[in-house]
Amino acid sequence: MNSYQETLDWMFQQLPMYQRQGKTAFKKDLTNILKFSERLENPHQHYKTIHVGGTNGKGSTSHMLASILQEAGYKVGLYTSPHLKDYRERIKVDGSMVSEHFVVKFIQQHQAFLEAQQLSFFEMSVAMAFQYFSKEQVDIAIIEVGLGGRLDSTNIITPEVSVITNIGLDHTQFLGNTYQEIAFEKAGIIKPNVPVVIGTTIASTKTVFEKKVASMHSAIIYAEESALPTIDCDLKGNYQVYNIRTVLKTVEVLISQGWQLKNESISSGLKHVVKNTGLRGRWDILNNSPKIICDTAHNQEGLKFVMEQLQHESFQKLHIVLGVVNDKDLSSILPLFPKQASYYFCSPNIPRGLAAEELKNISEKFQLNGKVYSSVKKAYSAANELSKNEDLIFVGGSTFTVAEII
Repeated sequence: MNSYQETLDWMFQQLPMYQRQGKTAFKKDLTNILKFSERLENPHQHYKTIHVGGTNGKGSTSHMLASILQEAGYKVGLYTSPHLKDYRERIKVDGSMVSEHFVVKFIQQHQAFLEAQQLSFFEMSVAMAFQYFSKEQVDIAIIEVGLGGRLDSTNIITPEVSVITNIGLDHTQFLGNTYQEIAFEKAGIIKPNVPVVIGTTIASTKTVFEKKVASMHSAIIYAEESALPTIDCDLKGNYQVYNIRTVLKTVEVLISQGWQLKNESISSGLKHVVKNTGLRGRWDILNNSPKIICDTAHNQEGLKFVMEQLQHESFQKLHIVLGVVNDKDLSSILPLFPKQASYYFCSPNIPRGLAAEELKNISEKFQLNGKVYSSVKKAYSAANELSKNEDLIFVGGSTFTVAEII
């Protein structure tokens, strides 16, 4: 196993990976990551961290925080998932991806251990990130939770501050079917005496957070108690205003802890998130004539905002390239989509992509009509061919659908 591609193939195939397989890849405890960390001499203890969880917005929030800290002159690690084009997008320092060489060497060095212990794809990725940030001697690393929180592999860190953006009904097959059950899993990242910033709540999730914080003697800060900011940001989704508010509260906590974050760094960091971190796929405008927008929102809470914003765009005709994965509750997301649009149904090219034909059949029950295409690329090409300059093409439904056209 010498090349980068061979290494990735081994990582993807050998071991369960939630993004591709779904439920069988979900590990129910932290034993593996703790064992592996010990073997690596606990690299995550060599630098400060911020832990970011939540149902929607945790990726954008993580990237915004990284951008602000970079603008302030800190050396910043950023661990996020999933990736869009290249695995290495998950592990960045000051916006630059980990080298292929590091990925290959890390897996080669530990392959026997990884096989013997049957570490999941996600566990080895988290450990790789922690090791890389230690090697690069970052000042601080922003660590995005992969799934849930309590049992997520990232949950071995003791951060400066924990952030929980919001609670929505996603990944219910692992995290529970109610807002309270999901909030309980997400609240698992709250650590003793570590402040936690909560983005938005509802009554039932607030109770869960209050209970957890009381048992941990942690301070809790509700971002939603502040007015929505009017600060400029290069991430153009209307929903980002909620993430920005959460970020600004988190920055206040960091400043109170002695981090040097001046107003210029904050505003400059928010203006240059894409340039500083390379984030893509959030209300991402790919073309102007016809206007082409893609967005990775894929659950009810996320899509609600995106579909509202879409309705405020001006266009003659709307074309929607739609592909989803097979564990989504379509009855909660399809009613959000506009009926006055031409649909291009497709399936993202991963094992758990929902068959395009099946998506079309279910969509028709919600008066969403269109044609089936054999791949995301073909659906996208067809939308381009059939649209005029005054039209709008939207691509979404899944991170994996967006990844194929970016």
